[in-house]
This record gives sequence, structure tokens and C-alpha cells, in this order.
Amino acid sequence: MNGNKAAKRITGIQQIGIGVSDMHEAWTWYAKVFGMDVRVFEDDAVAALMLPYTGGEPRKRHAGLAVNIQGGGGFEIWQYKGRVPEAPAFQIQVGDLGIFAAKVKSKNIRHSFEELSAAGINISGGLSIGPDGKEHFLVQDPYNNIFDVVEGNSWFYDDNKHGGGTYGAVIGVSDIDRALAVYSGILGYDHPEYDKTGVFEDLQNLPGGTGKFRRILLSHSEKRTGGFSRLFGESKIELIQSLDRKPEQIFKNRLWGDLGFIHLCFDVQGMALLKEECSSKGFPFTVDSEVKEGESFDMGEAAGHFSYIEDPDCTLIEFVETHRVPILKKLGISINMTRRDPLKNLPDWLIKAMRFNRFKP
Repeated sequence: MNGNKAAKRITGIQQIGIGVSDMHEAWTWYAKVFGMDVRVFEDDAVAALMLPYTGGEPRKRHAGLAVNIQGGGGFEIWQYKGRVPEAPAFQIQVGDLGIFAAKVKSKNIRHSFEELSAAGINISGGLSIGPDGKEHFLVQDPYNNIFDVVEGNSWFYDDNKHGGGTYGAVIGVSDIDRALAVYSGILGYDHPEYDKTGVFEDLQNLPGGTGKFRRILLSHSEKRTGGFSRLFGESKIELIQSLDRKPEQIFKNRLWGDLGFIHLCFDVQGMALLKEECSSKGFPFTVDSEVKEGESFDMGEAAGHFSYIEDPDCTLIEFVETHRVPILKKLGISINMTRRDPLKNLPDWLIKAMRFNRFKP
């Protein structure tokens, strides 16, 4: 069954993209701290289709997709080759436009806090209470990226680790009501768990965090199904709007792939129908890898169809319709997703076999 003919379906957050200056160094850190030690693919190629976001030039890059087999989305760790990736020319503040932080999930928030604190990880401000009344804490990696560690309630496999993978993101927007057209209307985050305005205690230790904000936390009322949805699990998006200053674009005067969170990627089915929906709602594809209908884009060890849209503030949302993905690379075993019923989840035992692709940091 060809995925292009499937109904439009979002199966979960596949990954969050992170631009770094040393992919292997960063990958080792993410494996040790967040358990992202299963290598799904690694690809050394040219980003030839991202010209709107790479200064109009094809750019050489080295990228790898890592996951935590306990569940959640992955990290796409991305490094330019032949070009030094740029950091922002200003200090990023809460509410600046773009992906401010990645949300990662924990089985037990206090246990995670104690374990990471004992390991000497940079934690900003200690444990704090969010607007939902739940404890969370913020971790800063060696590259100044912020990760919001929150308690998760959907798990795929018990691998004796304190936490899992990507659970969502904190995204700065200029107008929450306008941004909901993408995050609720297209991506299906239709359930507001809170919508609060004021000064927030849990932001006080962050740059610009003493200001006044509107914050809304969104979850999806419809359960994600199909493909890898059980591995990806539930996810949440937090939108944050600064009310007392004009925010900056996080990627102002920089390229996609430079340092920081470069996109949020969703695993999807029915890309053709999704393209029609995005266009009809005023958010057309700005990048589309499909040259000929049904044709896959080769990503080295994997293959599929990818596309991008921008939210109202130019934050990049990626969609990937997976056609081929390696499961046991040492044995040359991969799975062709286009031959499967898109309504059915992959068997748990098959996805669990991916843990044999892990590496030791």
C-alpha cells in the first residue's frame, strides 16, 4: 500500500533537529544524559533541497537520528561540513520567536533531577512548579540549548533509564491565537491543558524570564496511531508569547542547520492530502522532496518523502512520510512502510529490535 494514498495522519513527533558544531561529541552527550543511544540512521550528504533556508546554496552536512528506546521522539543531530555553523548574535530570551526548548520526558521527575544533578549536569534554577502545578526542571547542554524535563505518562519499553526522548517543544510566538492555526488546526494539538497570563516563577532564572507572558500548553485529544506511534507516544506543545517586549527571531540572519533547534519534525502518513490541507489553510509547503509522485527521497540508510511549512513566525515544521527505515542494520534488515497497512502499528517486537543498533557513548 503506497503511503501517498493514505488518509492524512500524524503518528507522532519523529524528532527535533539540533544544529551542532561537533556531531559525534554532541551525540555522545545526548546519549549519556538523555539515553539517546539508538542510532536509526547516519548520513553524510548534501542538503540540496533546503535552498530557501541555506542561503540559496546546497550545503554539505553530516546528520544522524538517535532515539531512546524507552519512548518519545528522537534527536536529529546535524552538523555543517565545510562551513562553521553560526551561533545567534544575541542572547536568546524567553519568548523569542522559534523553538526555545525541547521537552524531554521523565518517568519520575525527582529521580531524574537527582540523577542528573549528581552527574554534574547544568540545571537552571533547580526543580520548579509549572503553570500546570507539576514539577519540572531545565537542563542546559554544553551548546547552550535548553531542555525542559517534564514527567511523561506514555512509555514504550523499560530500559532501566530515568527518562525518554522528545516529548514536545517550547515555542516562542508573536501571537498565540494566530499560531493555533498551525499547532491546533494542522498538527492536532487541540486540547489546552492551561492558558495563563502573568509573571511565572519557573521562568525567573532564564534570560528574559522575569517579563510578562501568555503561556498555553497543548496536548492532542486524538490518540496517535499507525507506524511507530507507540514508540513516539504522546506529546505536548507549549506556546509562549512575550507581552512586554518585542521578541527577536531566534534564527535571525542565520541559516537552517546553524546552532540551536532547527525544526520540529512530525512522522506522517498521507503526505499528498496533508499538502492540500496546509495550502488551503494558508501554510503551503516551502520545501517538498517529492519530484515524481510516489518516488522516495534517499537518505542513505533510510528513505521517504519530506516537506516543510513555516508557522506564522517562520518556525520550521518538518513532515516525514517514512518509506524505508533500518531495523537491524548489522543484518541488513529494513522495513518498507509503503507495503504496510497505514492504520496498523508496527509490531512492538520489531521496534524493540532497534535497541540492538545502540552504541555505547
